[in-house]
Amino acid sequence: MNRVIVEIDESRCDGCGECVPSCAEGAIRMVNGKARLVGDELCDGLGACLGECPQGAIRVTEREAAPFDEAAVALHLAGVSRAEPSRPHAPQPAHPPATQPRRSLSVVQPAADAAAGGCPGSRSAERLPVRAMPAGAAGPAPSQLSHWPVQLGLVSPRAPWLAGADLLLAADCVPFAYADFHRDLLAGRRVLVGCPKLDDVQAYVGKLTQLFQEARPRSLTVARMEVPCCGGIAWAAREAVRLSGVPLPVSDVTIGVSGERLG
Repeated sequence: MNRVIVEIDESRCDGCGECVPSCAEGAIRMVNGKARLVGDELCDGLGACLGECPQGAIRVTEREAAPFDEAAVALHLAGVSRAEPSRPHAPQPAHPPATQPRRSLSVVQPAADAAAGGCPGSRSAERLPVRAMPAGAAGPAPSQLSHWPVQLGLVSPRAPWLAGADLLLAADCVPFAYADFHRDLLAGRRVLVGCPKLDDVQAYVGKLTQLFQEARPRSLTVARMEVPCCGGIAWAAREAVRLSGVPLPVSDVTIGVSGERLG
């Protein structure tokens, strides 16, 4: 099958090993001093390892590959655990990662929420009911947020509240710039947020592709800022729709830097 999967450029890999612990499936191992994808069926293609490589040797690509196999991952991890009772510390990279951009998409699956980097805010939750926003009502407007988390990198494609939903994919700046965000855009939708300038847009494509295939949402609204760099989030959404094969209607909303809705 043709699918999204991780690709490692061994010519750029300096053997630092930083990517190995970032792969929860154990799909990346050090072989002869180089990081290597040890099995296509072990890689979910979501790119949690992307931001861990100080040399930029890892990317997400689309090619012919065996489907991701959770049973194979479990067997592989069990074998790794027996063979490596204690993991040696990876050697330090020649260029400290702190000086490099770290733009990964971490993935939190429902069963692993409690171990999501020790952050309780990463745990998947749905809170209902959402209060309606009556026209002309006095007082603070009620929040229209119906679930948590909202960051694209933290949302599991298998989260039950995504199934058959109307989705809103919003650039990070949109809720700050647009005063009517909750009433006009968020109400009735499940929201995912991200920044196409700071994050890896190709990783967005991989994550959204799986999400569309798993959740089969009803519609997708993409909300972006008018600045050129924000176009990446709209491109990622449409590319993921194309790759997923899901007939998903997509609409666009553009917010001006002064907070007005342009379209």
